[in-house]
Amino acid sequence: MNSATKSGSTLRAREIEGAVGVAETAHSATTVLVIEDEPSVSAFLRSALQRRGYQVVTAPSASEGLDLLKRGRYLGVISDVRTPGAASGTEVYTWIRESAPELLTRLVFITGDIVNEQTSKLLAESGAPVVVKPFRVSELISAVEQTIGKPSKEQNG
Repeated sequence: MNSATKSGSTLRAREIEGAVGVAETAHSATTVLVIEDEPSVSAFLRSALQRRGYQVVTAPSASEGLDLLKRGRYLGVISDVRTPGAASGTEVYTWIRESAPELLTRLVFITGDIVNEQTSKLLAESGAPVVVKPFRVSELISAVEQTIGKPSKEQNG
């Protein structure tokens, strides 16, 4: 479990997916799915992971993340615990446990609310590593590489 730090991103830029929507993008087992509702955090995660050689697809809610999980294969999943809407990190974890158990060991949670009772329960039950917001890039990369693995050469070209 990674600890909280005093640094973090305060940028409020909106991430733009481009002409092809996320739902229409082809996904493979070399892609990391990032589920994060805060646009600045999502953009930060995407940038940090891509600089390390990962292919990244983002979803702005757990519901949209679940839709992507149902339609594609992923190297791993990084999910915020709490996102707006009916679904949350708990539903992502439950779906992975029941439908894609190979991802259970390649799941990383991010959260800014580790004192919440539901969050604590999810983190204890899942056993997945958590990166606490705000976090340093080095903390994120360390958790991702230890959990999901380093990107392979075939991911980079």
